[in-house]
Amino acid sequence: MKFQIVTDSSANLPDELIEKYDLHILSLLYYIGENEYESYVKGKQTDLTEIYARMRNKEVFTTSCMSIGTCRSIFENILQQDKDLLYIGFSSALSATYQTSCQALEELRLEYPNRKILSVDTLAATLGEGLLVTYAAKFRKEGKTIEVVYDWLMENRLHLCHWFTVDDLFFLLRGGRVSASSALLGTILNIKPIIHVNDTGHLIPVGKVRGKKNSLRALLKRMEETAIEPENQTIYITHGDCLEDATYLADKIREKFGTKNILIHLLEPVIGSHCGPGTVTLFYLGTKR
Repeated sequence: MKFQIVTDSSANLPDELIEKYDLHILSLLYYIGENEYESYVKGKQTDLTEIYARMRNKEVFTTSCMSIGTCRSIFENILQQDKDLLYIGFSSALSATYQTSCQALEELRLEYPNRKILSVDTLAATLGEGLLVTYAAKFRKEGKTIEVVYDWLMENRLHLCHWFTVDDLFFLLRGGRVSASSALLGTILNIKPIIHVNDTGHLIPVGKVRGKKNSLRALLKRMEETAIEPENQTIYITHGDCLEDATYLADKIREKFGTKNILIHLLEPVIGSHCGPGTVTLFYLGTKR
């Protein structure tokens, strides 16, 4: 294996895939009150059900990216082993994570001029980012070079479709995504927004429907309009402690397209704290975002 892949915890990949593909993870941080936690700790299982219970109890969560020193330590450990490095990062439009990591990489390029050090801004989040990481890891396992994998990611990142809906608009209000009046009125009327990540990596509301089931069917409709051979893809779904909703969407996808490979996974704490319990997200490759 001539190059190593580094991503960050916002890629939201389950431990079995991290281990299977020998991935290195930079962990974002979240805070509950004054207590600091890492979103990902190798070998340690976080009780996400408890985390979401604390969100529902309206405990205050804040988040941050890791330090440049943490990035440098993980990157340099790889370079010291005479390995090349491909960093696949969280959308620069949503977090300072990518910029922080790239600062460390720029320093290391000067110190390790004989190593190939490449980075990709996925313009993606959660398992959307994770889906691109998975493709990269599969290509590496097939023997493709770091340059070939990098080129594929750059050519295909804008075909990575993100569609999601949230249950509690007040989490979006806290992040500045909706106004106070919209959050209040939407809650009263049981309005659910339909949101996607656009070509610049930003969250964009594109519609709204009444009721959770209608919002899930709206995600399915977006997939029907843009997915490329959905029956042959591996589809990723994350959820904010609402497995029943995620399973409902997965069943509808199987029924509609005959898709066999669907991964359902809990939304990790950093992004989960911004979207809230009841969030459901859908990721696949399509003709456009």
